[in-house]
Amino acid sequence: MTVNFTVSRHLIRRGELARRSGCNIETIRYYEKIALLPPPARNEGGHRLYSKEDQARLRFVMRCRELGFSIDELRSLLSLVDSGAYSCGEIHGMTMNHLKDIRQKIADLRRLERTLKTIAADCADGSKPDCPIIDALQSD
Repeated sequence: MTVNFTVSRHLIRRGELARRSGCNIETIRYYEKIALLPPPARNEGGHRLYSKEDQARLRFVMRCRELGFSIDELRSLLSLVDSGAYSCGEIHGMTMNHLKDIRQKIADLRRLERTLKTIAADCADGSKPDCPIIDALQSD
């Protein structure tokens, strides 16, 4: 879609979108490629132009990613938002499932921390040629 000059004054190019949002240009391209962002309008010179709605959608996508939502979870959220046929209960359910996943990851990281702390404590700190950390990593 090509936009005329009077309309395009209210639109911004991708570089400006990146600057305003704090999002890398390549990330914006990626989100377009995987259809999290719709194809932008273009001016007569072929430059991509982004509306306020595009900017708001990018903020939504970025915030979801900051909160750890996967691309698939984000697609589901966007599908509900785009359809306009969602309830707070549906969004709450998706959020609670995501929270459950996050809590599991935290538990896994704590377990990983304890394991690394234990094998590091067995280390002679470089005073011996044998390394208990390597031994632990190589054992079954």
